[in-house]
Amino acid sequence: MTTVLPGTEGVPYRPRKGEIPTGPGVYRFRDADRRVLYVGKAKNLRARLSNYFAPLRTLHERTRRMVTTAASVEWTVVANEVEALQLEFTWINEFDPPFNVQFKDDKSYPYLAVTLAEEAPRAVVTRNRNIRGARYFGPYPKVWAVNETLEILLKLFPIRTCKDSDYRRAMASGKPCFAGQIGRCFGPCSGVVSIEEHRENVDRFVSFMQNQDRRILGELTQRMRSAAAVQDYESAARFRDRLQAATSFFEKSAVVLGEKVDIDVFGIDHDELAAAVQLFIVRGGRIRGVRSWTVDKELDVPLGDLVDSVVQNAYGDGEVPPAEVVVPELPDDAEALETWLGTIAGRKVRLRAAQRGDKAALLGTATQNAKQTLMLYKTRRSADFTTRSRALEDIQEALGMADAPLRIECYDVSHLSGTNIVASMVVFEDGLPRKDEYRRFTIPNSTDDTDSLHQVLTRRLAYLKAPDSIGSPIEPTTATATVPATAAGEDTATSSAADGADIPEGESDAAASERRKKFAYRPNLLIVDGGQPQVAAAARALEESGVEGIYLCGIAKRLEEIWTPDGDYPVILPRNSDALFLFQRVRDEAHRFAITHQRQRRKRDMGSVLSEIPGLGPSRVKELLRHFGSVKRLRAASETDIAEVKGIGPALAATVHRALHADGAPAPR
Repeated sequence: MTTVLPGTEGVPYRPRKGEIPTGPGVYRFRDADRRVLYVGKAKNLRARLSNYFAPLRTLHERTRRMVTTAASVEWTVVANEVEALQLEFTWINEFDPPFNVQFKDDKSYPYLAVTLAEEAPRAVVTRNRNIRGARYFGPYPKVWAVNETLEILLKLFPIRTCKDSDYRRAMASGKPCFAGQIGRCFGPCSGVVSIEEHRENVDRFVSFMQNQDRRILGELTQRMRSAAAVQDYESAARFRDRLQAATSFFEKSAVVLGEKVDIDVFGIDHDELAAAVQLFIVRGGRIRGVRSWTVDKELDVPLGDLVDSVVQNAYGDGEVPPAEVVVPELPDDAEALETWLGTIAGRKVRLRAAQRGDKAALLGTATQNAKQTLMLYKTRRSADFTTRSRALEDIQEALGMADAPLRIECYDVSHLSGTNIVASMVVFEDGLPRKDEYRRFTIPNSTDDTDSLHQVLTRRLAYLKAPDSIGSPIEPTTATATVPATAAGEDTATSSAADGADIPEGESDAAASERRKKFAYRPNLLIVDGGQPQVAAAARALEESGVEGIYLCGIAKRLEEIWTPDGDYPVILPRNSDALFLFQRVRDEAHRFAITHQRQRRKRDMGSVLSEIPGLGPSRVKELLRHFGSVKRLRAASETDIAEVKGIGPALAATVHRALHADGAPAPR
């Protein structure tokens, strides 16, 4: 994700709280002319960037000057710290930022170099990129990291590491250098290998570093076993040590693309109304550039069609594509698109959807950044006061409301195959969510979604007494206290654990009264997730309650159309309108809240079924659910299958099996 942050308080471009991701990445400060002033990397972008926006008086003079000179900050999320290092190094060399002064004094990141031009090549850790005939590997984040890698590799491919002066002296005297005497250097001066044999070891070393072929693990394992089979235990021990070294190397090495790889990688995340695109430009196996943009979708096109449009937009202005373009999904006209790209490039261009390997991993990183971009785009669009005001005015006009819907309540029902039926109520005021007023409902018995909605709205509307003024808190009436409902507020630090009609045991009358006041605020607009049937059920509940002055509508997900109780046809809003965007966000939030509650209840119910079985404590219940995934699958398992679970022996497995198959055993939900 790459983003430019708008102004808030203090420094004009200071990030808003929560906007910056917490993962590893690389960030760039730019001035008003878009010149890159500083490039840095971070294990946690949010924690690192927050340091720059501390009170200016507390910053170092150089840092304060950079922060005040800059006009924006942007970042790119990567998969790990090694990728962050490589991307930071690439951009420092590309942009030559004036505030990255530490790289102007002939200093750089450390490399592992092999001096192939010498008679007896050696491996050396260096920052000098100008050694004649040397083959370089890296860069590495720290000197200790490359030293650690070299130490592991020397166990696999023993080659020379001593200085040239020590090597020449040892060869002239016939006595190994000090490193050779203590077994730290394996050059020809040690007398163990000839110059030709040493050169073969060096070639294997370089080949392995280039290809990093994991087949060496199998080869070393086979050689170790063969040596042990003939009781050559000394050789077997050497192969064992090399196998351990190879395994350690692969565990510590980051996956990178080959040096000759030139590709463009498009990560895309989208929903019904918008899409975000993240383009990684890879040249020579390294990310040389990043582009990020968002797209408002007039139509809800599938991903393949979106890829087609994105690729055409990226190269339509004359930008030359590389030999390979990686996308999340191939469009239907992939061959034609390849031909078009080849015409622009003057050579063959391959369009592919990476499914596995290094390129798929890079595609995953690009997609992760696209998700972050889309999330920020939605957040900022919703948070902008002008945009929210326009959206509320458009909703008022589209639904024929007397006033703008300053308080919106949205309801959604969730269940698992007709069981664990729950519903959610989310509240938006002035176009922003009020999470402290979210409510959750449990529905013991229901025939279908429409009946569930009717029950929930009947229970909710019982807290209102018509014709009270819109937006004013209502004291609960006597009838309110008898409503058989249980509604819970969101489990946050600012909300109640329960906020329904039933008063929790031990709760004071004052606390119950305050809780009901919050629940009794009158909405301007009720939204239900669904089309005509759901809206009809909600309208029936609204009419039966006797509450007036509240508007009602439903949003159908398939075409994002708005249904009203008295409309034969839906209200169609422009696909890129702020009003439809707000409708979608409210509906999605209600769906998320309902799904979360339903999953929590299902997990508790499955646990309660198993907790009734003698001998099963919380840890064993957790292990059974983790292994089988559900009580239904557990009931279908045999005693042998159950006994394979960690902590469950044959006797306990038989007890569990009998309990779940006994007459009257609790049915799985």
